[in-house]
Amino acid sequence: MTSIHAITAADHDEWIRLWNGYLTFYASEVPDDITARTFARIVDDQLIHGAIARGDDGRAIGLVHWLTHPATWSTDDYCYLEDLFVAPDVRGAGVGRALIAHVTGWAAEHGSAKVYWLTQEDNTTARRLYDRVAAHTGFTHYEIGL
Repeated sequence: MTSIHAITAADHDEWIRLWNGYLTFYASEVPDDITARTFARIVDDQLIHGAIARGDDGRAIGLVHWLTHPATWSTDDYCYLEDLFVAPDVRGAGVGRALIAHVTGWAAEHGSAKVYWLTQEDNTTARRLYDRVAAHTGFTHYEIGL
């Protein structure tokens, strides 16, 4: 059975392994200083929140990070699920669904109006899950790097 708990400083080595797997999956790189700052902010649990999933053997098998922000279309905050990663050898076993449910439960407890996230259009494996647990809004993401 998968267990999920808030990320703590003691999770660093397993978190970094999962984080690097996530970055590799998206063919991305994040400088070491940003990674260190990200982990510190998650452990601080004030603005960015994080949870780690563990399998029956205690091994870290997934991670999720999220944050909340005010919204113009609601008096309640929105919850943005920013990062979700499940180790490749356990995909399809319900870990991703459990991590999304963990964030959704947290967001409901903290008064968020909704949970939302982005993924790449060609992330078909994850999108099969997302289509079962959430509504696809039809929006397309744009950004300007500064």
